Amino acid sequence: MGGKLTLVPTPIGNLDDITLRALKVLTDCNTILCEDTRHSGKLLQHHGISNKLQPFHQHNEHKITRSLIQKMESGEHLALITDAGTPGISDPGYLLVRASIEANIQVECLPGATALVPAIVGSGFACEKFVYLGFPPQKKGRQTFWLSLAEEQRTMVMYESPHRILKALKEASEVFGPDRRACVVRELTKMFETYHRGTLSELLLEGEANKYKGEIVLVIEGAEIKSLKTKK
Repeated sequence: MGGKLTLVPTPIGNLDDITLRALKVLTDCNTILCEDTRHSGKLLQHHGISNKLQPFHQHNEHKITRSLIQKMESGEHLALITDAGTPGISDPGYLLVRASIEANIQVECLPGATALVPAIVGSGFACEKFVYLGFPPQKKGRQTFWLSLAEEQRTMVMYESPHRILKALKEASEVFGPDRRACVVRELTKMFETYHRGTLSELLLEGEANKYKGEIVLVIEGAEIKSLKTKK
């Protein structure tokens, strides 16, 4: 029997937000790959799971991917988790998934927690069509990033650092206009979960008065669809 790679979503805050199937995989697999063994150890301890943890993060994924492929080729079942949410969504995972597929190793991804879905649904904006943008560039390419979205009609959802959220709101206001509606979502599933809804200018003023803290998702309403004028 060949090995397997299972991507396991983990809670983004509340440790009970994990599926029964995910707990079974974390219990039964040979090794759990994780970003931080101390952080993930708390999750396993909370659910009474004792299994081997191995560091797998952006600083070592290039170095150890080949050895992990060899383990799965020899029949091992590896589970990949990140500090929070679904692996591969603005977190390590893509390289290992791609290498596993190229090596004809079975890859499965379990459904589960991710911050972008509750953020966009709870924002109140249209979510039948939306675009996920990850983190805006920190420096180089940041202006181009915003300008490329000037005519975007889908709801936009992105992650941003609490240290840069005010900068993001100001930049978004300059491109979309101060009256474009948006939502700053903080600390999803945690004790201080908050949805701050309003225009970009209102959210900027609110953030300047009381700093936005914690893990943040920014949701921005898309541009209005302009009706086409028929020629007479």
